[in-house]
Amino acid sequence: MKQKVLFAAIVLLATTALVQAQGELHGSIDLTYQSKYMWRGIDVYGDKSAIQPTVMLDLYGTGFGVSLQGHRANSDGFETTERWDATLFYKNALFMDESYAMQYMIGWRYFYFPDAPLHGLAPGVSGDVDLQEIHAVMSFPKILPVEGLVPTYVLVKLWPAESGTFVGSQDVAGLSAGTASGFAHIFMLDYGLPMEDFLPDMPEQVLKLHGEVVFNDGVDPRGIGVDHDWTNAVFGVSTDFKLAEDVTLTPGVYHQVTMDKTINPDKDETWFTVGLNYSF
Repeated sequence: MKQKVLFAAIVLLATTALVQAQGELHGSIDLTYQSKYMWRGIDVYGDKSAIQPTVMLDLYGTGFGVSLQGHRANSDGFETTERWDATLFYKNALFMDESYAMQYMIGWRYFYFPDAPLHGLAPGVSGDVDLQEIHAVMSFPKILPVEGLVPTYVLVKLWPAESGTFVGSQDVAGLSAGTASGFAHIFMLDYGLPMEDFLPDMPEQVLKLHGEVVFNDGVDPRGIGVDHDWTNAVFGVSTDFKLAEDVTLTPGVYHQVTMDKTINPDKDETWFTVGLNYSF
């Protein structure tokens, strides 16, 4: 219950700040279409497309910010897995004049499933499958000799919002399950590749190349149990097209190599995204 109150407080804060937006308050509104929704290596909607709206507010240049992001399938049958993520974060940078310069972000996130799909599953089993996590993101933009090649490390700790739930225990009311609780270690590499004469009237375009590999140490949002192993790697490319001063269109294509079938029993996955972003 306390977590739901905190979730509501973050939503209220974001909404109030948006309504009262003045001067130094900045943020963005984004709407992204995904041909598949892959989350932590899992094909959430079984190859069906999804829509992802996001509102993010940078709170007056303090380094603190809040965001609210939704995930919903575009097909029937997945209503109970609709999810809303509320995040409170702080970002800053250290040692920016040094070769070991670091940009970092620390955040707390609440994953809210409004339809609570497991009510009535068994006596004594809570239907709440909400989750929460803390995460730390550390990027090193100058540490490699290639300009624009940026390594990033992400540490995630995920756990159930409430104890005594199907996603919170390996054995609840005689039901054998896994647990959502665990760590994940994500190693990323990004590079902005400039392309000359990419399109007519566009002298230069930057292709954003992205790669990541994940070591999953127990993180399973489904609560059914995963191996503690290298589970998946993702490779992708995207680029930004300025439609107006504050409006950006971002198409991208991605491919996942699944190394552990406990995270995704299907074959390797390929999907594309198209995002429309308004910054203010």
